[in-house]
Amino acid sequence: MTPLRTLYPEVEPYETGMMDVGDGHRIYWERVGARGAKPAVFLHGGPGAGISPKHRQLFHPEKYDVLLFDQRGCGRSTPHAGLEANTTWHLVADIERLREMMGVEKWQVFGGSWGSTLALAYAETHPERVSELIVRGIYTLSKAELAWYYQFGVSEIFPDKWERFVSVIPEGERGDLIQAYRRRLTSPDSSVRLEAAKAWSVWEGETITLLPEPSLSAHHGEEGFAIAFARIENHYFVHGGWLEDGQLLRDAGRLKGIPGVIVHGRYDMPCPLRYAWELHKAWPDAEFHIIEGAGHAFSEPGILDRLIRATDKFAGRS
Repeated sequence: MTPLRTLYPEVEPYETGMMDVGDGHRIYWERVGARGAKPAVFLHGGPGAGISPKHRQLFHPEKYDVLLFDQRGCGRSTPHAGLEANTTWHLVADIERLREMMGVEKWQVFGGSWGSTLALAYAETHPERVSELIVRGIYTLSKAELAWYYQFGVSEIFPDKWERFVSVIPEGERGDLIQAYRRRLTSPDSSVRLEAAKAWSVWEGETITLLPEPSLSAHHGEEGFAIAFARIENHYFVHGGWLEDGQLLRDAGRLKGIPGVIVHGRYDMPCPLRYAWELHKAWPDAEFHIIEGAGHAFSEPGILDRLIRATDKFAGRS
């Protein structure tokens, strides 16, 4: 049996910086690997989760020149948890600014979870700038997907964790939990914001893996992480990602000719497999891998194996 692939060794950035993207936002970016090697950009999840040192390890350090960045309002970008001028289309424009800064005509685009949403939005807007597209944990941000995770669906699989999630919202407001959380996450009372942020963030941290992963849950409960993650994610979801319902699947024809890989866990709770299946049918240029015995997180062994094999597959492609 072929052993599962795992992360490349830890690597430090060879260059970092802050880019002023206007509207009062400055975004943190870093480059890892070999300067001038195959260019790639990594798009993190959330929205609002920020990048992690482990994300650097998804690419062969001698064959790739990877740009990673914290999207507006999260990680080391400023202002922390800022919602003004923070939309999908601001981020798509930021990606183009970073590509121009890097001085490349095309690059590989890699995104998981919300990062897959952003990757699809970017690739459908600028297909000529994408050499390959690797997406994991497909999320198209439709009304049905939002309702499945934040109203009724996953609640049936995790009733214990759901009870904690809804406990901060009075019963009379539970008909629209995303909006109810919005009111608390934008409250002038910092204690109200923090209570809501932790509940929102931990709900996700406890439902993204097939089996419990205490370190993920703990990370999602950290105050600084939870505030940015919950406020920004909720902000995007209240507005439907500034996308028309079903837009990303509707416009998947724009990906025609772009080689790619789609990776999705069979038991992904936040992002139902159905939407990855629909993307696969709409974009036949991509390989499609359903990972049995896996949930949503990129760190789950079968998912990670396929992602490393994907970046390796394209490493020598010009």
